[in-house]
Amino acid sequence: SVDAETITTNSVHFLKFLEKETGFSFKSGVPANYIAVVEAFGSNRADIAVMNSFGYIMTNKKYGAEAKLRVLRYGEPHYRGQIIAHVDSGIKTIKDIDGKRFAFTDPSSTSGYMFAKKLLKEASAIPSNTTFAQKHDNVVTMVYQGQVDAGATYYSPASKDGKIRDARARVKTQFPDVEDKVKIIEITEKIPNDPFVFRKDLPEEIVSKFIVAVKKYLGTTEGKKIFKTIYSVEGLIDASDADYDGLRSMIESIDLDTESLIK
Repeated sequence: SVDAETITTNSVHFLKFLEKETGFSFKSGVPANYIAVVEAFGSNRADIAVMNSFGYIMTNKKYGAEAKLRVLRYGEPHYRGQIIAHVDSGIKTIKDIDGKRFAFTDPSSTSGYMFAKKLLKEASAIPSNTTFAQKHDNVVTMVYQGQVDAGATYYSPASKDGKIRDARARVKTQFPDVEDKVKIIEITEKIPNDPFVFRKDLPEEIVSKFIVAVKKYLGTTEGKKIFKTIYSVEGLIDASDADYDGLRSMIESIDLDTESLIK
């Protein structure tokens, strides 16, 4: 949901802080999609990752990686997805999407695919055409420009002053009237926030030193600013694999073949 260049540029300070605090050296990367992060654990190219919740479930199942931390956004350890539509599409409810053109983000996106697919299934709404736009802002742009009638992205509640913070905010500079042209049709149930995931058998010394260091970093003014810029993250809480059991149940309910998503 965030531009790769933004992550890379703002991560430099974070990595230097980690190296100073832990005594370890770090090499970072921003894979092209969620599945590439999963595969990085399988090929030992990743020891630690921040990844989406659905990707974590696949990583845990296939490679035994474990969630130890979970991010906080706007004071909450969870978020939601949303289904959006163009105001001229004639779509007022999920059911109205039946026979319409629809854009998801990525096949392994929790908010941009999984939970949206569940809503469509429950409403017996079958789009006439579906596409994967890869990024949340791409979905918003496609809906705005009329390339599709509706789409799925992440949702965040508006700020106290009414400023939108959902995926539409990412294209507001380019399309100032996006709020007038793209409306929210439905919001999904709660989704556990992104976890910090650690490779199976990673030495406990590395895990504990990393956790202490990243928490310390978020206690600094610069750390708060950078994590806010990179991930809209305000803080971290301890997490466990059990936090994602509800999401596992949802995946089972839509009969998703997770194995087919991993190359």
